[in-house]
Amino acid sequence: MARFILIGLVEPADPGQQELFDEWYLGQHVYDTALCPNFLSGTVYKLKGAHAGGETASDYLAIYEVDAESYEEAEGVLNEWQRNPEAWEGRAEHNATLAGVEGIPLRVKGSGWYEFERAFHTRG
Repeated sequence: MARFILIGLVEPADPGQQELFDEWYLGQHVYDTALCPNFLSGTVYKLKGAHAGGETASDYLAIYEVDAESYEEAEGVLNEWQRNPEAWEGRAEHNATLAGVEGIPLRVKGSGWYEFERAFHTRG
């Protein structure tokens, strides 16, 4: 079995939706996705500054760690998980948060699957 990460470069769909983004995406969606079979973790980082004066792509970086035979398998399992309204007991609340809201409060600026190649752990 291979180790993959799914990277999402995301931000609120609109600056006025920060509170809804925080509740739905940070408070529910990342956890929901991390519960998906084969998923080991879900982590989100908020941008605090550009490195060496470079450009930045988004305000938030989501990283999901996944074990699967292929990224295609992982993608299929994730899509099935997200389509199932009863995948976990919190899904109803997750969906209810968006009731009455047009669309989702999320803009994906980039996303992709990456297969593990190498790691150097120097401090634990």
